[in-house]
Amino acid sequence: MATISPKTPQIPLNSDIHFSPISNTLKPKTLNFSRLIQRHHFSLKKNQDFCVFSTNSADNKDPDAQICDLCLQGKLDEALTLLKALQEVEVCVEEDTFIAVLKLCEWKRAANEGCEVYGYVCRNVGNLSVRLGNALLSMFVRFGNLVDAWYVFGKMSERDVFSWNVLVGGYAKGGFFDEALDLYHKMLWVGIRPDVYTFPCVLRTCGGVPDLGRGREVHVHVLRFGYALEVDVVNSLITMYVKCGDVCSARVVFDRMVNRDRISWNAMISGYFENGRCFEGFRLFVMMRECSVDPDLMTMTSLISACESVGDQRLGKAIQGYAMRAEGGIDVAVGNALVRMYSSVGNWEEAEKVFTRIESKDVVTWTSMISGYENNGMPEKAVETYELMELEGIRPDEITLASVLSACASLGLFDMGTKLHEFAKRSGFISYVIVANTLVDFYSKCGCVDQALQVFHKIREKNVISWTSIILGLRINNRSFEALILFRNMQVMLKPNSITLISVLSACARVGALLCGKEMHAQALRNGLVFDGFFPNALLDMYVRCGKIDLAWNQFNTQKRDLASWNIMLTGYAQRGQGALAGDLFDRMIETEVHPDGITFISLLCACSRSGMVAKGLEYFKSMEPNYSISPNLKHYACVVDLLGRAGKLEDAHTFILNMPIEPDQAIWGALLNTCRIHKRLELGKLAAERLFKLDDGTLGYYTLLCNFYADNGKWDEVARLRKLMTEKGLSVDPGCSWVEVKGKVHAFLSGDDFHPQIKELTAVLEGFYEKMIAADANAPEISSCTEVESSKAEVLCGHSERLAIAFGLLNTAPGMPILVTKNLYMCKSCHTTIKFISKVVRREISVRDTDHFHQFNDGICSCRDEGYWDDN
Repeated sequence: MATISPKTPQIPLNSDIHFSPISNTLKPKTLNFSRLIQRHHFSLKKNQDFCVFSTNSADNKDPDAQICDLCLQGKLDEALTLLKALQEVEVCVEEDTFIAVLKLCEWKRAANEGCEVYGYVCRNVGNLSVRLGNALLSMFVRFGNLVDAWYVFGKMSERDVFSWNVLVGGYAKGGFFDEALDLYHKMLWVGIRPDVYTFPCVLRTCGGVPDLGRGREVHVHVLRFGYALEVDVVNSLITMYVKCGDVCSARVVFDRMVNRDRISWNAMISGYFENGRCFEGFRLFVMMRECSVDPDLMTMTSLISACESVGDQRLGKAIQGYAMRAEGGIDVAVGNALVRMYSSVGNWEEAEKVFTRIESKDVVTWTSMISGYENNGMPEKAVETYELMELEGIRPDEITLASVLSACASLGLFDMGTKLHEFAKRSGFISYVIVANTLVDFYSKCGCVDQALQVFHKIREKNVISWTSIILGLRINNRSFEALILFRNMQVMLKPNSITLISVLSACARVGALLCGKEMHAQALRNGLVFDGFFPNALLDMYVRCGKIDLAWNQFNTQKRDLASWNIMLTGYAQRGQGALAGDLFDRMIETEVHPDGITFISLLCACSRSGMVAKGLEYFKSMEPNYSISPNLKHYACVVDLLGRAGKLEDAHTFILNMPIEPDQAIWGALLNTCRIHKRLELGKLAAERLFKLDDGTLGYYTLLCNFYADNGKWDEVARLRKLMTEKGLSVDPGCSWVEVKGKVHAFLSGDDFHPQIKELTAVLEGFYEKMIAADANAPEISSCTEVESSKAEVLCGHSERLAIAFGLLNTAPGMPILVTKNLYMCKSCHTTIKFISKVVRREISVRDTDHFHQFNDGICSCRDEGYWDDN
């Protein structure tokens, strides 16, 4: 179809008009341009940049010509001023003038000025010609204004192939791939023959979707319209196939090319790399060199990125040498790829060398180095590099901010992180989901989960990472109950991935939500995620923490066992005080040639401590270094102190501390203090307390421990002093909270909760049990009104919240159903005695997992056997 380019009819200027700045009198029916000049403050000095009117006959041009000349000189403001003047006096402007101004607006990216010119066009022109319409289309597409571009396209009286190409390209660039492909098919339907510029754009769109079926269809069109020998078109075909994952078809197209340029080779080589076929990509590069085609920067960058994917820094170093010889130095793009490659394999020293050699560092260079430090566990260096980047005046991008915020989260740099948050809001980077997600993670790790929730709720398009970050943030801040509620909301909108499910399983484990955990197990089976990453171990941990050792064993025996799996099972036995079973499992672990680590021995020593296996525990401790090359750390020494102390060997424990090869920390003195509390050794306990508070006088747990030590020994003046000191330091005890799962829903109960809908029924149930306890034993104290000691311990340590949870479970589940309760504090002796009695009366299995132990009550007997946990002497 021929291009139609009619000009808008011109209205000639009156021949009587004199272009003179001096004459003030014009003939009738003429336009008073001198007034126009005065109104717009046109300067007529000799050194002015331009003059609308001139007496010099050599410069006697009409306004259209003057505007076109100004556009050629790039003087957009002056051209617009004259155009506006002509519009105000209703002088018709030629189409070529509008086109010249529109092209200058497009070139200068002047969106507001372009819209102003568009307004003039709309007021002066009816149907848009092909040339004027194309100028408007090109400008609006360049500005990303697809709404006005579509409107212009509809107003055009005729359209040529350029019109269609520009609009298809605009939709494709804006990410509207389906609309771009539909427009291409409409173009064919109205009879417009595509050209050499049409197919690259349409094929890139097919690759962007990706839509292999439509891509093959466009390939047929390429053959039908005779463009199979056009290198640019065939290169686009190769790119389309590799983006759609069909590397074989891409290679067939590549092999059939009569003429190949460097882009052809690059497209095919990078296509192999993108689809994980790195060996074939390297082999094709060798073939490229054999064909005497010199690689360019894109080739080098692709090769180095492939070395990063396969983790081969030797090959990357060889390519680095080749690139330096070819270019005479390190180009910034190649240098950036090298920094990322060396960082990915942990060779940050070499990454630093490359970084320092890059002369013109851009934001990608700095970001690559910052993220390299962060990914290699060096957040301090990441923050230092960012500060140097700021001094160089380089503006960060969204990836930079995400990397630095991640480093701040690792270091707990709250002030710096909040400043970065403010910068992200000012600069608009907060709208990038990667920045918002990192902020959620940052605030969560800094313990400010409410601020993390504020950021999360402001994310407009939340992705899986957004939801996973906030769920995990709530979990690590001991708000697992809310994490499960948020997960239910997520499921309405998005499908969780394995990381999400791991976070939810961790939350289930913390609140004892067994049915919810089983639901995650079933969901992972349906989605094929059950063997993905850390999911098997997360599932194992959930079953162990919920007290289902039989289910844990099934999971343990069906999954691929690594060191973490064995440690989880050993920890489960340690929580239950099953030292013999823990020892048997450890022997089996050694037989299967799994080498233990420090965590293994912490679990073993804890299991021995709670089982009274002193000799066996000491044997494990002494075997660590000679047999397994594991140097004991402070946690292992604390376990030995607890082992000796619980067995009543307090002097041996004290002597052990004094003879330690390393300086004891607060955890070791805390372990001694706890065992002194159990055995009521006041003097030694005071010594341990003094040493403890010299090392740490700001940790709530140690104040709680000392309060109970003095309470157990009747030292109420000391308890009062400590409570006052806690208040002065702003240390508040978390309220006791217990969770129980009923019919798949988790219910939470706080200490002193009087607002529960069933509180009257729950209180009545508990009072009934208290009465039965008194009737069964005339000497038993009335549980509803505890002694002074127990009352203080309840305030500081227990809270009795598990009683409400058990009563709720009894009221809302079928007779004989087991009840599992999880609480956030220790269980006091009073609650322990009460629950033993309840389990005997109702003939149900009742399990309570507190912050340190797992208690399984059955027929009036607890799995902890009351050994060493409370002492009645």
